[in-house]
Amino acid sequence: MDPIKYFTFSMIISISGIRGILLNRRNIPIMSMPIESMLLAVNSNFLVFSVSSDDMMGQLFASLVSTVAAAESAIGLAIFVITFRVRGTIAVESINSIQG
Repeated sequence: MDPIKYFTFSMIISISGIRGILLNRRNIPIMSMPIESMLLAVNSNFLVFSVSSDDMMGQLFASLVSTVAAAESAIGLAIFVITFRVRGTIAVESINSIQG
């Protein structure tokens, strides 16, 4: 197994996630998708390290990151639905006007 190929793939996914966050600042759900892709890159790094070092900790961390990503998606979707019901839009410009 050549881990360099997998690390390169993970780096490409991570860079595209950073690019997605920086380039799309209009719609909040679309801004959260690159975050999920960066978590996927972290998971693939954990799994490659786990297989290459013959250790189960990487697989444990990958399942932990997947659980946190699922919880983040569920909570984010609930916030988006509530914001849409209250404001009528989920555009970033209107949410910037929310003051605490």
